[in-house]
Amino acid sequence: MPVGIEALNIYGGSAFLDVLQLAKHRGLDTTRFDNLMMKEKAVALPFEDPVTFGVNAAKPLVDALPPEAKDRIELLITCTESGIDFGKSISTYIHHYLGLNRNCRLFEIKQACYSGIAGLQTAISFVLSQASPGAKALVVATDISRFMTVEPGEVLTADWSFAEPSAGAGAVAVLVSSRPYVFQIDVGASGYYGYEVMDSCRPVPDSEAGDADLSLMSYLDCCEQTFREYKKRVPEADYRETFQYLAFHTPFGGMVKGAHRSMMRKLAQAKPPEIEADFQRRVRPGMVYCQRVGNIMGATALLSLASTIDHASLDTPGRIGCFSYGSGCCSEFFSGVASAKGQELQRGFMIGQQLDERYPLSIDEYESLFQPANALRFGTRNLKIDPEVLPAALKSVSGSARLVLEEIREYHREYRWTS
Repeated sequence: MPVGIEALNIYGGSAFLDVLQLAKHRGLDTTRFDNLMMKEKAVALPFEDPVTFGVNAAKPLVDALPPEAKDRIELLITCTESGIDFGKSISTYIHHYLGLNRNCRLFEIKQACYSGIAGLQTAISFVLSQASPGAKALVVATDISRFMTVEPGEVLTADWSFAEPSAGAGAVAVLVSSRPYVFQIDVGASGYYGYEVMDSCRPVPDSEAGDADLSLMSYLDCCEQTFREYKKRVPEADYRETFQYLAFHTPFGGMVKGAHRSMMRKLAQAKPPEIEADFQRRVRPGMVYCQRVGNIMGATALLSLASTIDHASLDTPGRIGCFSYGSGCCSEFFSGVASAKGQELQRGFMIGQQLDERYPLSIDEYESLFQPANALRFGTRNLKIDPEVLPAALKSVSGSARLVLEEIREYHREYRWTS
């Protein structure tokens, strides 16, 4: 039976920062900065968290369904490394604010940047199992990076590094069913690969640590090994010829370009001019949204897939090879087919327009978010969101029926819809 993505949407936040402006302000070497291949980064504001991002990504998908189809969403998986509680899953909040049927299995997955694809593949298996014929699954990958370093007894400080310009905030929601209008999965065509490596981690909830060089090496290793495993299951697969497009997990553009170059050299014995042309044709479409949102961890591979489908030439159906990598690590290469009809449906969510309408932060406004009074920290017990913090940014989402965080009361987060 066919299975895959029935609908897909992105929420890239309500505000963004020009990353070249940030790099110059930080005094970073812009020649090195060019390798990031970034333009903008989505920035989480005080009234935004993984729940608001996830709900705002999923709501258009859910609202487009007739009531009887909405009630067939029987599985909700949230995928994040930005959870707000060690026990209570954010899927409970998302389930509530989307108004989903209570006869629904809901839980959360944490596996670094691989979590979104782990959720997608779990949803695919659920639909294929036919345990509940006709049921749908909703997968919401949502992550934010506020780039704060917190030490016991210290106030918040920012980690100014080359990782800061590429770290974003956002969510991708996918509706999975036996009606894969947007992306039909090649069932059984996947290669996965994982092992223990300390390349990146989040040892405390509000801070990250890692080894950038080790992470790059692990990413390159996993990209090659997952494809080799894919080829064992699909012997006729050829890296250069089988896939009309390639969608990569994109921590930053230069990492993707390096991985693709390595794969073309090893698997296709291609020369530099040929590799560059292939990169522009097959890989670049998947980077358009990534360059405007940044690395959103568990949602990034899905962000790249959405960008590929929106910007591909699909006069005839095209096969897309997808690579997902999560630090620590687990990775997967899989594929599916997109068509012009599905592209038309997805473009109806006007993702590019939504990104265009975000509020542009100044450097001063961005840095004000690192003040302790404005920081939304893990484990906050009581907090009333100050509406006077960046009022222009809050005003920019009014009238758009978006979910925003209003208060935390005895650890319970309370939200409201803007009007």
